[in-house]
Amino acid sequence: MPDYRGERLGKLMSEKIGALIVEGKIKDPRVDSFLSVTRADVSNDLSYANIYVSSFKSENGLLSGVAGLQSAAGFIQSKLAAILRIRHTPRLRFHADFGPRESFALNQKIDELTLAPGTEHGGENYVAAD
Repeated sequence: MPDYRGERLGKLMSEKIGALIVEGKIKDPRVDSFLSVTRADVSNDLSYANIYVSSFKSENGLLSGVAGLQSAAGFIQSKLAAILRIRHTPRLRFHADFGPRESFALNQKIDELTLAPGTEHGGENYVAAD
């Protein structure tokens, strides 16, 4: 049976943590507004949540930002407890998410292959559909 409560809580936590980052409420200098929360996975018993963070900055900048978020996890958890008003706020664990960066790089490689110089429409015989 799917856990809709965990999914809803994860989406709400993603939004609220993202808002805390953008508004500059987290004072750690490693955390900047270029970080974005991609998803939050809440455990079935709601005891912890894995928060995945992405950035278009360098890999070191992303890892540094994740470390800053992890050090501010207690502060973020207390802010979430006040906003969400649930009995037990899940413990937060932050992780770097390289998925958006990797998918962007893959799309660039596909574009380079399909638009190779001297070929029209990727080098294949192009027939327009009626």
